[in-house]
Amino acid sequence: MADRGQPSDREAPEIEGWTPARSAAGDRSPWLIASIISISAFMEVLDTAIANVSLRHIAGATSASYDEATWVLTSYLIANAIVIPLSSWLSDVIGRKRYYMISVAVFSIASLCCGLAPSLSVLILARIVQGIAGGGLQPVTQAMLVDTFPPNQRGQALAMYGLTVILAPTIGPILGGTITDRFSWHWIFLINVPIGAVALLLVHTFVAEPKALQEERQRRLARGIRLDFTGAALIALGLGFLEVTMDRGQRDDWFSSPLILASALIATVSLAGFVVWEWFQDEPLLDMTMFKNRNFAVATLVIMIVGVILFGTTQFIPQLLQEVLGYTATSAGLAMTLGGAATLIAMPIAGLLSNKVQPRVLMGFALIVEALALWNMTHFNTAMTLHDAAVGRLWQAIGIPFLFVPLTNAAYVGLPPSRSNQASAILNVARNLGGTLGISLVQSLLENRQQFHQSRLTETLEPLNPNYTEGIDQITQALMSQGLSAAEAAQSAIGQIYQTVLQQASMQAFIDCFWVLMIFVALVFPTVLLLKKSPSGDAPKGTSSARTRGRSPVPHTAGAR
Repeated sequence: MADRGQPSDREAPEIEGWTPARSAAGDRSPWLIASIISISAFMEVLDTAIANVSLRHIAGATSASYDEATWVLTSYLIANAIVIPLSSWLSDVIGRKRYYMISVAVFSIASLCCGLAPSLSVLILARIVQGIAGGGLQPVTQAMLVDTFPPNQRGQALAMYGLTVILAPTIGPILGGTITDRFSWHWIFLINVPIGAVALLLVHTFVAEPKALQEERQRRLARGIRLDFTGAALIALGLGFLEVTMDRGQRDDWFSSPLILASALIATVSLAGFVVWEWFQDEPLLDMTMFKNRNFAVATLVIMIVGVILFGTTQFIPQLLQEVLGYTATSAGLAMTLGGAATLIAMPIAGLLSNKVQPRVLMGFALIVEALALWNMTHFNTAMTLHDAAVGRLWQAIGIPFLFVPLTNAAYVGLPPSRSNQASAILNVARNLGGTLGISLVQSLLENRQQFHQSRLTETLEPLNPNYTEGIDQITQALMSQGLSAAEAAQSAIGQIYQTVLQQASMQAFIDCFWVLMIFVALVFPTVLLLKKSPSGDAPKGTSSARTRGRSPVPHTAGAR
C-alpha cells in the first residue's frame, strides 16, 4: 500500500533524531492514525469531568451522602495519577499497541461496570479499575504522535491531540448534566462502551506496532524484565496521597484534619525520595536526567501552569453561574460552549503556526491573552448574563491552543526518540498535577475570600446604619402591599437582604480568584524566555544521542545549557 504523507524508511532513515522506523502508521496515512488514537484519549479525559455534575444524583440513587459520593471522582483521579508514571515501563514491556488496546478494553469494561453498579462501593471499585486503565491512554497517545510525525508536522498532530485534552473537560460538565437530566446518571458511564468498542476495532485494524519498538522490547525481555520497584512504590505513594490531599483538603479543613496532614507528609517525602532515587538509577522508571534539557524542564513547568488555568477555570465558571446567579448545571455548561468552538478554530491555526513561529513567541502571546481574559473576568458582577460569561470564556479559550501546541512540541527538542514514552508520561503527570492543584487551591481561596467578604459586609447590617434601616423599611412596605402581615414582611425583608449579602460576598470572592489567577499567569510569563530559540523559526528538531550508563542521556543542544 502506498504511503500517504509519511516519508519511507528509504527516503528518510533519520531526520534530526526522528525515524519512521518508530512510526505507528506503518504504510498508512499518519493523520488517519492520529484520528484513531485520539478517540480513546478524548474518552479518558472526558471521564475526569463528566461525573462532576452528577454526584448528587449518584448519591441519591445509592443512598449515600454527597461527601461519600465525591469518592467517585477521587478514586478515579488517584488510580489515574498512579498509573501514568508506570505507563512508559508498561508500554515498553507489554508492547505499545498491545498495552494501548488492553487499556481501551479494560476501560470500556470498567465503564460498563460503573453504569451497572448496584451500590456506591461497587461504583468506586469500578472507577478505580477505570482510572488504572485510563492512566496509560494519554501518555501512549502522545508518544505515538511524537514517533509517528516528523518534527515539521508534529505541531499539527499535537494540535489534533490538544483538542481532546482541552475540549473534553470543557464539554464534560454540559454533557454530563444533559445526560443525567434527560436520561440517567448511569449513561455517563455506559456511553463509553460503544465508543471503546469502535476505538478498539480501529486500533487493531489500522495502528501498527513499529518494528523498531518490537526489537527494543525483545532486547529488554532478553535482559530480563526489570522494574524499579522502589521508584514505582515512591511515585505511587507520592501521587496517590497528593491526590487525596488536594481533593479532600478543602472538605476536611486542610491540615486541621489528621488524614490530610498525614497524606501531605507522605506525599512530600515520597515525591522527594522518588526524584533523588531515580536520578542515580541506571534503568529508572522515569529518567530525571531529562530535566537537564532546558526546553523539557521549562515545558514541564509551564504545562503544569496550563493545567492550573485550564482545569481551574473550567470548573470555576460554571460554579460561579450556578452558585451566584442560580443557573442550572446544563445552562451553566452552555457558557463553556462558545469557548469550545473557539478552541476548535484556534487549535489548527496554532498547529500550523508552530512550524513557522518561535515557540516562545506563540507561548508569550498565549500568556498575554490568558492574562487579559482573566482581567476581563474581574469585571464580572451579579448583573452579568450568560452571554457575558460565554464571551469571557471565549477570550480565554482562544489563548489555550497557542500555549498547549508549541509547548508540547518544544518539550521534545533535544530528546532522543527512545525517551518519547518517558517524556510523554512526565508531561501528562505535570498537566494532571497542575489541574489538581488548580482546582484545589482555587476552591480553598474562594471559600476563604467568601468568609472574608461576608464578615465585612455584615458589619454594616445594624440598626444604626440609615441605609440598612431604610432598605428594610422599603422591602417591608413592598411585601405588605402584596398581602403579608407586618411581622412576616419584616422577617422576609431581613432574609432578602441577607441573601443579597451572601450573593455579593460570593461574587467578590470569585473576582478575587480571577485576580490571583491573572497575577499568577503574569508571573509565569518570563519562563517562556528560557526556551531555546529554533533557527529561522522552523519546527523544533530533536537530535541523536549516544548511550552512557546503559541508557540514552539527554543531549545538550546548541543554546541549551
